[in-house]
Amino acid sequence: MPNSKRIVFAGTPEFAVPVLRRLMDNGLNLVGVYTQPDRPSGRGRRISRSPVKLLAIEYAVPVMQPATFKEAAVCREFRMLRPDIMIVAAYGQILPTGILDVPKYGCLNVHASLLPRWRGAAPVARAIEAGDKTTGITIMLMDSGMDTGAVIAKSEINLDHYDNSVTLMEKLAALGAEVLLSCLPDYLSGELTPVPQDEVHATYAPKLKKSEAPIDWARSAENIRNKIRALNPWPVAHTKHQGNRIRILEAEISDDMDTGAPATCGSVCRVDKRGIAVACGEGMLRLTKLQRDHGRPLAARDFLNGYSIAKGDRLLCNFQREP
Repeated sequence: MPNSKRIVFAGTPEFAVPVLRRLMDNGLNLVGVYTQPDRPSGRGRRISRSPVKLLAIEYAVPVMQPATFKEAAVCREFRMLRPDIMIVAAYGQILPTGILDVPKYGCLNVHASLLPRWRGAAPVARAIEAGDKTTGITIMLMDSGMDTGAVIAKSEINLDHYDNSVTLMEKLAALGAEVLLSCLPDYLSGELTPVPQDEVHATYAPKLKKSEAPIDWARSAENIRNKIRALNPWPVAHTKHQGNRIRILEAEISDDMDTGAPATCGSVCRVDKRGIAVACGEGMLRLTKLQRDHGRPLAARDFLNGYSIAKGDRLLCNFQREP
């Protein structure tokens, strides 16, 4: 590894931490770290520092937190670092061409999908939601487009049916650090040639919205299960029961078979220690981890100790009225 190269890193959430840690632990020449400004978070709205900032402070690397790169002073500060290369992992800001063109070796992005599939803000959640069987990491040479740059390296993993956005992001963060450190020496020595993406296979992963959270029980059990996994930890899929909003954090396809008349979508067909079985447009879903507003996430059996749901009850979407 050419340790003399001056590296600037840009990242913000937990996903970026393994990448930054591997760069620093390998003795690379980190001359600066960019991360999002400190912001209020949590119920108390206390000002919090990003996971990347905390790690950079631990390693005594200078930290910059501009609100935008559109200001001339911010661009000057970046150029003064004289970076040979910039490594980006879930930074959360669009970098203008004036920044991308500064480093001699460009800006490499550690992206949590197999590009060109799932370009955009929420590649992990969208892969889960779509029921993808595989996903992975792409190391991409950034350009002015949205994740459209040429590919340096890729690594694929299977997407397990129990993964949610938290667990899958953790796997991809570790993989991203491994893939970057593996390909970086060859890239810097000119032995890797970036390969343009195939636009024919491009798909877009839009940012998650709160409006996506209500569960539509008319959809298939598999579709709803994927949505529940994708929206955990935010905005969390939810349903209504007797006027109460209930968040669904975990669910599984139910093998319960009701030999009677087909149940109405959203009807509770069975309640036992394994969970709450609900009829869907196709198949049945067993809810195994739930949470009431202002309550704690609970396994179904514990949830039912403090809240009553019975066979024959109806779970609704926000846009449905109580029967």
